[in-house]
Amino acid sequence: MESSLDMGLRTLRLGVDTHAITSHFAMPLLIKTPGGLVVEVTDGTGEYNATNYRVSFFYDLAKASVNRMAFALAHELQPYGATAVSLTPGWLRSEQMLENYGVTESNWLEAAKRSPHFAISESPAFVGRAVVALAQDPDVSRWNGKSLSSGQLAKIYGFTDLDGSQPDAWRYVTEVQDAGKPADVTGYR
Repeated sequence: MESSLDMGLRTLRLGVDTHAITSHFAMPLLIKTPGGLVVEVTDGTGEYNATNYRVSFFYDLAKASVNRMAFALAHELQPYGATAVSLTPGWLRSEQMLENYGVTESNWLEAAKRSPHFAISESPAFVGRAVVALAQDPDVSRWNGKSLSSGQLAKIYGFTDLDGSQPDAWRYVTEVQDAGKPADVTGYR
């Protein structure tokens, strides 16, 4: 174990308790009107996280928990006509990541020269567009309890990232990065 117990428990508090507390207070509001949607945002699809170790004991536990929360909430919300899903972005090109690599959204591909797999990254807008697509779907209940990714939903709903592409990071991570193949986003963006 690389982190102290205090740091590990903090990870769980930040990664699990925050979702549970938000759900506790939001659910009464959500069930007032049929058609509500809960989107639990996490790191990794349920399928990926079920078979891959994620960073550390505490991080792994936190991310698996969020997927399970969406599954549990789906069962509790179904009688009220509401839907709960978990949603994961791919390799998120957040402001912090851009800063870490010393790039901006306009020249982010420069970071792929130092970290080639960064070429599959997606902007925060991409996962935001996934949420919008879910919220606008009159048949969103078909996803109730499912673990979804922004790349997966882009293919279904047709939205794109800021650059017009549809990065499918989780398929890329499995088929290219984890398989030890050279970075190549052809067919994944």
